[in-house]
Amino acid sequence: MNVIRKTSLPWLLPLVVCFCSTTWIMAQNPSQDSSLDSRVRKFLDEQEGHWHNLNVPYSDGQLLHDIIVKNNYKSALEIGTSTGLSGIWIAWALSKTGGKLITIEIDEGRYHTALDNFKKAGLSEYIDARLADAHQLVKELKGPFDFVFSDADKDWYKNYFIDAEPRLITGGCFTAHNVSSAGQGYDGQAEFLNYVLKLKNYETTVNTTGAGLSISYKKADK
Repeated sequence: MNVIRKTSLPWLLPLVVCFCSTTWIMAQNPSQDSSLDSRVRKFLDEQEGHWHNLNVPYSDGQLLHDIIVKNNYKSALEIGTSTGLSGIWIAWALSKTGGKLITIEIDEGRYHTALDNFKKAGLSEYIDARLADAHQLVKELKGPFDFVFSDADKDWYKNYFIDAEPRLITGGCFTAHNVSSAGQGYDGQAEFLNYVLKLKNYETTVNTTGAGLSISYKKADK
């Protein structure tokens, strides 16, 4: 990036600020951004290799984080908290956009472990964790949402999408974990992927860097 070292044109200052990198902006707000980033990164580094209970690989977590930051999403829904790794990546991104995450887990043990992990990572204020049956709760949530991550029971993926989709804004993104680009694997993932690929108002790709992540952007209401 070219740097303007000296200018006699004050009106250029807003333009310079607008084109500054995210890193530069974070450096100017250390209490708001850098300290939390350091805390989250330290927690993730210390816990790497110790995550179980069907959590996402770090590469998929980073991808979820980057999608949210890139699109400035602020209202996220996670279906399937497990013990909180994906929620940490999502909430970390939302801490940068000024957003919040609703995450749903049906297993009480995993739910309480996730709450503890959210607290240790310093992200509790960005997360509304619900102990509930997602089959029912997803239908009841009012939204609207601009980002959804589905990582619960695979045979219900299509149903989760159908239930959440009306509250996903145009321009929003629906992601689902453990999805193969060939539509293979569990019947539920294949059924879901085949369904969303046929929707004309969605643009869907599959990232296979980690465990397989479908990424569906809502381009229009219908």
